[in-house]
This record gives sequence, C-alpha cells and structure tokens, in this order.
Amino acid sequence: MAKKSKFSKEQYLKWYESMLMMRKFEEKLSQLYIQRKFGGFLHLYIGQEAVVAGAVSATRDDDKMITAYRCHAHPIGRGTDIKYMMAELFGKTTGLSKGKGGSMHMFDVSKHVYGGHGIVGGQVPLGTGLAYADMYKGNDCVTLCSMGDGAVRQGAFHEALNLAATWKIPVIYIIENNKYAMGTSVERTSNVTDLYKLGLSYDIPGEPVDGMDVEAVHNAIEKAVKHCRSGKGPYLLEMETYRFKGHSMSDPRKYRTKDEEEQYQEDDPILKVLNVIKKEKYATQKQLDAIDARIKKEIEDAIQFAEESPFPEPGAIYEEIYAEPNYPFIKD
Repeated sequence: MAKKSKFSKEQYLKWYESMLMMRKFEEKLSQLYIQRKFGGFLHLYIGQEAVVAGAVSATRDDDKMITAYRCHAHPIGRGTDIKYMMAELFGKTTGLSKGKGGSMHMFDVSKHVYGGHGIVGGQVPLGTGLAYADMYKGNDCVTLCSMGDGAVRQGAFHEALNLAATWKIPVIYIIENNKYAMGTSVERTSNVTDLYKLGLSYDIPGEPVDGMDVEAVHNAIEKAVKHCRSGKGPYLLEMETYRFKGHSMSDPRKYRTKDEEEQYQEDDPILKVLNVIKKEKYATQKQLDAIDARIKKEIEDAIQFAEESPFPEPGAIYEEIYAEPNYPFIKD
C-alpha cells in the first residue's frame, strides 16, 4: 500500500500554481527575448522549479533568500507581483530596481529576496552576511543562500563556509546542481562529485536531495531550518536537479545529448505534482484549466504593464549609486 503524503490538498495546489507560474513566465521570456523586447543575458529556470517551491513552503516569510543570476523563480515563489519583474526586464522605471538591474538582478526586499547576483559565487558571502545580521539582532531568522554547481569552485564559497561554521551562522547553503557549469560537467571540474560533501571539511552537515521532487525539497529544507534555528550553525544541501534549457539563451547545448535531455524531462517536477493532484482528485480538469488561464492572463497583463511603463530619464543613471548616510550622531 502506497504511503500517504503528509501534505494537504491546499499545499499541492499552491505548489502547482507557483511552479506553473515560474514555468510559463520563463517560457514567455524566451519568446520575448527572441523578439528583442529586452536585451542583456537571460538564464531560464525551467526544470528546477521544485527547488524554489519546496524551499518557500518550508520557510517563513521573514526568512531571507539570495541567489545567483538564474533568479526569476525565487521572487515568484515568494509572491512578488510579476508585472514589476517584467518591467525590470524591459528596463522600465516601474521595475523592481527601476530598470537598472535587469534579468540577473531581481530584488524584492519587501519579500526578503535579496537578488539576483551576476558575479559567480558573489552571493555566497553576502548570504552569509544576511544570516549573520539576523544572528546579531537576536532573532531566529534563517537565510537560504542558493548557488549553482559552478560557484562551489570559487574561493569565496570556502571562505564563507569556514566563517559560518566558526561563528555558527544560521545560513542554509543550497547548491542547485543542474550537472553543468555553463557547458562543463561537474565530473570535469572536480574530484568531488558529491557536492554536499564539500561542507564536511568545515564540519557543516549536509546531504543530497532529489531537487526534482518538491516533497523531498520541502522535507530537506525543513530539517535544515530546524538545525539553523536551534543555534547549531549552517547546513548544506545539494539539490540534484536539471535545467531543461541551455545555460543562457545563447547556449546551443552541444555538450549534452538529446537522450540525456529527454530522460530528465520525464522527471519533470511540475508533472509530478500534477500527477498527485489528479490521482488524489484535488482538482478537476476544469479547475486546472482555470489556473492555467489565470496565469496566462497575468503574464499578458504584466507584458502590457511593462510595455506601457516609461524608460528612465538619462540622468537617472547617476542616482542611487550610494546609500544615503543615516548616522544619528552626525549633525548638519
């Protein structure tokens, strides 16, 4: 007899809608990019949606999230209005960063999402700092610091882990191992291919997780969060996942076979959630179609909002370069 899931109908429907929005948003961005509606780089999250969805359901709204440049799913998972994300991609003043950040720098401080960072591994010490700030303030918030498998070759990764372990900082390092750093496989870049073991030299506990299964992700994050909130220091999770598209829109994907891609697409994380919904009769086909239609309309409305929003004035390039000082002991 199959073991019944501990997760409710409401949770499954929430996962499905959130993950489907991530997927449809990214698919539409692919089309818009080809149409040259916006420029720069574009890194799609298609195939990895379970990692963010499971992380969001296992954490509180005041826990922090920070990631690399494959960063559209994280604010979507946290509930950011996609019209402001779309406007940011279009370089408009109504965007999350007033059009100055673009695809690789999605921030929404109101949702405790702190980027979106273009420098490989650059977010790892920043995420460690976010977690340290919460520890310093004496609250029990946790920071989820996500990165790709390529970022673990950076010195900043190891420096951050050493400091976090020494000071027992409440940060969860999430390695989204999608098998390739741009076009180079993990096996070609390291003698250690079980990336969760990289924390062992700093005495940081870690484990591998099926990143294509949202239940597995939720359970692993829930365990890591409990570890961090109890004051035991950092935790490291290796999410074994796969990106269905290239590293970026300019990637022809010649480094992997069609057979490999098809094999992983059979493990589609959204399809897994949908299968449970159908098996347990959590929603009728009419209800599922309504979710799909609602998401499509929201995306089309976001595009219209972005199209109609103004571009920044040229002088705006000189604004908000430095933070305004706020020292109460300094008098004018």
